[in-house]
This record gives sequence, structure tokens and C-alpha cells, in this order.
Amino acid sequence: MTSPSAKPSPAVPPSWAATLQVYLEPATLRMLSLGFAAGLPLLLVLGTLSFRLRGAGIDRTTIGYLSWVGLAYGFKWVWAPLVDRLPLPPLTTWLGRRRGWLLLSQALVVAGLVGMALADPRSGLQPLVWCALLVAFGSATQDIALDAFRIESASTERQAALAAAYQTGYRLAMIWAGAGVLWVVAWAKQDVDGYQNAAWTTAYLVMAASMAVGVLTVLLSREPAPRAFTPARSVGEWLQGALVEPFADFIRRYRWQAALILALIAIYRISDVVMGIMANPFYVDMGFTEGEVATVSKVYGVVMTLVGAFIGGVMAMRLGVMRVLMLGAVLSAASNLLFAWMAGRGHDIMALTLVVSADNLAGGIASAAFIAYLSSLTNINYSATQYALFSSLMLLLPKFIAGFSGAYVDAFGYADFFTSTALLGLPVLLLVWLASRTQAVKPPG
Repeated sequence: MTSPSAKPSPAVPPSWAATLQVYLEPATLRMLSLGFAAGLPLLLVLGTLSFRLRGAGIDRTTIGYLSWVGLAYGFKWVWAPLVDRLPLPPLTTWLGRRRGWLLLSQALVVAGLVGMALADPRSGLQPLVWCALLVAFGSATQDIALDAFRIESASTERQAALAAAYQTGYRLAMIWAGAGVLWVVAWAKQDVDGYQNAAWTTAYLVMAASMAVGVLTVLLSREPAPRAFTPARSVGEWLQGALVEPFADFIRRYRWQAALILALIAIYRISDVVMGIMANPFYVDMGFTEGEVATVSKVYGVVMTLVGAFIGGVMAMRLGVMRVLMLGAVLSAASNLLFAWMAGRGHDIMALTLVVSADNLAGGIASAAFIAYLSSLTNINYSATQYALFSSLMLLLPKFIAGFSGAYVDAFGYADFFTSTALLGLPVLLLVWLASRTQAVKPPG
């Protein structure tokens, strides 16, 4: 019989073989494909779109303000309770609640991308912006349903691996939505210099067709075990259970620590998000061609992100999420200083390769750990709504500040801008340290 005073044996970490085996499980492989569908739209309404607009002669200040299209991702918590609870006849009957919403959101993304393909920014930005908003809304809705699908598809111990697989698919899509677009544009231009809208039309139509990867995965996947909800007797009771209770549950579990956790979520990715809006205009202004940017930034850089996501997922499983969260915060802020250094070198392929490698490796490590951290905070009974709140909060402040990035660059230059984005990451280090000292409250389910 064990003595009451005896200390419990420390948990033995899984073997390396068991740790790596999780990446071959069906749930992980499904998340790889669905991560591709989630990652495809983002660049097409933000990074790649900024490259297209700058090439069409749109000024940097306007490009910065147009990045506010991405605020749709920051407000997705508003309609997340509908995605979490509202059925979509006949889609819900046919596919289930999660897959039904996934298929609807993917249809919205495809429609928006086709509209963006047919628009010409030189003739006016309004049609392009409306279609970009449709893509962003559909993409944000897909994220809500997909995050719930991921959280409900595996145990807490496997969430880091699912996050890594999700990030891998996400980054593969970013290669295609970044480098793939530029390659198609370069091919369709047929060696004609200058902006050619017809080439961009072809590229965006190809991207719309590429959403078939996500559609097929949804149709062939298995719906997670549905959560039973008590039927509401009134609209007020439904709102209480669908909207109020998910947030109240989080506050009850963490009490005063909830403010600290929410503050960390709100600014953890601020350095990357604010810097990222001006990255593509920076490449254009430094004289890099579409082919150079496609090869170095959109392919090699994303491969480095995949390496970082894999490393981050494995490290989180073996060392703990909070340690890797701190490492990712340090690396993400420091890598922005390399962009400030490159701003003084001009058109230098070696410098571009070095900077992109460091930045994407850091981003991959930080993203894998951060997604696993957010998943650990989520009560599976409110998975869609709570995760939507966390991921929306993650983007809201950074996206708002990023809207002024073009005006900042016009006023102070690229070097000062990149240095300032690095300094934005300093408060993150303090918040990660404080959050690591809080008492974890394991959500039920």
C-alpha cells in the first residue's frame, strides 16, 4: 500500500515512436487536408492581394486600410454560437452539424474567389473589396466549424499533433495561394512586363478550383460524435445557452486569471500580423520579381514554416506548451529585426532567403504551440464558440493596428516600421511568463 506521504511518480513522457505515430492517424491526416482548405483563402484576401494591388499601382496607405477586410476573422465570435448550435437543413441531416457548416462556408469562399478573379482593381476597388469580404466571411465561418471539428475529433493529448497537422496543411495552402498564384500569373502573362489583370483572373480561378481539396475531405470525413443539447424553451433560454454560457464558463473556470489569459491571446501574434501586411509591398518595392518572391518567400519560406510547425508540435508534446509558447514569442519578435536589416540592402536574394527562413521557422514554432494552448483552454461542450472567441481575439487588435501599417511606412520607412513591430512583441514575453504561473483548470469533457 502506498504511503499517504509518498510523492506521486512523475508522468513518463511517451516514447519517440509513439509521439511520431500520432501523425499517421486518420484524424491527423484529415486535419492536414482541412488545414489546406483553411489556409487557402487567407493570403488571397491579404498577402497575395496586397502584392496584386501594389503591382496595379495602388498606394501603400490604401493597401494598409484594405487589410481591414481581415477583421472579419476578428469578429467571427459574433456568429460562432450559430455555427455551434444552429442546424442547416438539409446539410445537417445529410452531413452533420460540423460538416454541414464546413461545406456551406467553403461554397461562400469559392463564390468570393470567382468574383475577385473577375474584378479589375484599376477600374475601381469596390467590387474587389466586396468579393474579398465574402471570402473572408466564408473563410472565418469555415474556421469556426473546423476548429470545433478538430477539438471534437481527438483527445486533449493529441491536440498538439492535430495542431501541427493543421498548420502543415495550412502552410501548404499558403505555398499554393502565394507561390502558386505568382507562378500562374507569370505563366499567363507570357513574358509581358507590367500588370496584367487577365493573368490574375486566371490565377484566382485556379485558386477557387483548389478549394475542391477541402470539399472532398468534408464529404469523405466522418462527423465527430454529436453533443446533445437540451432543447431551449424560449429564445432567451437559447441565447443563454448558446451565447452567454460559453463565455461565462470560461470566466468561472479561470476567474481573475481570465483577464491575463485573454490579454495574452490578444497580443501573442501582434509582431507577425502587423508586419505581415507590408511584407509583399516591401518585396515589390525592393525590386524582387514575382518568380523570386514565389520561390523564396512563398515556397522555401513556407517549407521552413512547416519545419517549425513540426518542431513546435513535437516540443509541445514533450516539453510542455508554455515553454514552447515563450520560445515562439522570442523568436517571432526577433525575426522582424532581420527585415529591418534587409531594408538597407535592397535587392539581395541571399538576404531575402536568410530573413524568410528565420521568420517562417519562428512563426511555425509559435503557431503550433499557440493553437495547442488555445485548444487546452476550450471546454468541448462549447468548442466552436469558445475557440472562435480566442482566435478572434488573437487577430482583432493586431489586424486593426496593421491597417495603419502602410501610412506608417510612407511616413517613416520600412526599417523603422519593422523595428517597431519587433518592439510590439516585448509585452508578450511578460504575459507568457505570468500565464505560465497560473493554475491550469482542465475543462470538462
